[in-house]
Amino acid sequence: MTEKTTLTTAVYQKLRSDIIQGVFRPGEKLRIESIAASYEVGSNAVREALSRLSSERLVDRHEQRGFAAPSVGIEDWRTLVRTRCWLETRALQESMQNRTDAWEENIVVSFHRLSKCRSDSPEHRPMWEDGHRNFHRALIANCGSPWLIEFCDILADHAARYVFISNSYQKSPRDGKSEHEILMRAVLDGPIKDACEMLVRHYCKTLNLIEEIFGGERSQITVQGLEIDAGIFPAFFAKG
Repeated sequence: MTEKTTLTTAVYQKLRSDIIQGVFRPGEKLRIESIAASYEVGSNAVREALSRLSSERLVDRHEQRGFAAPSVGIEDWRTLVRTRCWLETRALQESMQNRTDAWEENIVVSFHRLSKCRSDSPEHRPMWEDGHRNFHRALIANCGSPWLIEFCDILADHAARYVFISNSYQKSPRDGKSEHEILMRAVLDGPIKDACEMLVRHYCKTLNLIEEIFGGERSQITVQGLEIDAGIFPAFFAKG
């Protein structure tokens, strides 16, 4: 790997983290020279990193106007949550059907590590977010499709932007440890349908919290009449 490639990758990773964590406000113009000065790197590395992030939709690219942090909106958030649930329930279904001792042990270990993290203050959030991401990755790790896992990761990145925003306004703390323990037990001990329903409820809690921030009506994603072996997606997208 060349020095230039290493530098561009480092800038990409920092920019990506800063955008997800809300260091740049939604819609804020991302000025190449300003970022280069702040990161103490050359403008070419910043430009290449921004182009890469734009392909992942973590940066908006406007012709003749440069780059900007993506905007946020309630309908975008609702669509994101539905799509994320759609893909992750499929990945979870496949993982549970292909369960192995190693997969189950990894889920237990990931939950144990998550339970040691705190999420009640800004300085503890990054460690919690890492543990949270690793736990949810563990749930779907045995689905047998690297493509599906990658798509779920991309959606999780976009969801994280909204979560960081909601954490700034959240009035009452959630019992994250209890929520994830219940989800873990459903995956390890329950039928596939119940585990998928639990995953959807988990994501809908965050959806509803952000809807309250935006002042919108609470939406509901249901899995009523969910067919696990076939026809899962049409039934899944029904709104209550």
